[in-house]
Amino acid sequence: MNQTSEVTRFLIIDDHPLFREALHSAVRMAYPEVDTVEAKSIAEALDVLSGPLPFDLALLDLSMPDVHGFEGLLQLRTRHPRLPVVVVSGHEEPKIVSEALSYGAAGFIPKSVRKDDLAAAIRSVMEGAVYVPQNYGDRPPEPESADRADMVRRLAKLTPQQLRVLQMLRQGLLNKQIAYELQVGETTVKAHVSEILRKLNVYSRTQAVIEVSKLDNADLFREQGF
Repeated sequence: MNQTSEVTRFLIIDDHPLFREALHSAVRMAYPEVDTVEAKSIAEALDVLSGPLPFDLALLDLSMPDVHGFEGLLQLRTRHPRLPVVVVSGHEEPKIVSEALSYGAAGFIPKSVRKDDLAAAIRSVMEGAVYVPQNYGDRPPEPESADRADMVRRLAKLTPQQLRVLQMLRQGLLNKQIAYELQVGETTVKAHVSEILRKLNVYSRTQAVIEVSKLDNADLFREQGF
């Protein structure tokens, strides 16, 4: 529980109102006195998290409208590394579960579970366990897990502004376009890019984009209709 408020606070991040209500109901079953706040996008979630009151747990749907792949989870873990984030997803393939856990998720709960099982999973995470689906089992780590985890650690060194610049680099924007979007000078953008390359331990913006894109598992998500 957070140390500045006696009330347990959960943030529910999902763009579907029916499932936000289902999560809210499960949370109330686990913690009747909980204070829940809802966000319909990652941008809205980050805005909520910038407020004065801390949260004890975030419940995140991976399929959000303003991000793709694991980008939302990565943003939350980078901006708020001390906040436990549990992925609650309709996609429960073992490879996706492995990816989410390698990016620091505190658990992975399939949307297909019953409400009482969902409540039990939330209690389990709050007690310090890492919840995974029953069909996940004790799977060996993927061969690239160490490389992914290392890149996630490097990404965690980026400041919020540097992370935004990196996202714009991935969109193919030029320095002057990034400067316009952020309302800063091109010199500032160049400084950010230099720091991004240094922190990610890469030699060019192209290499940075290639390395970070490997984290998306975009092909897998396309196969699953993500």
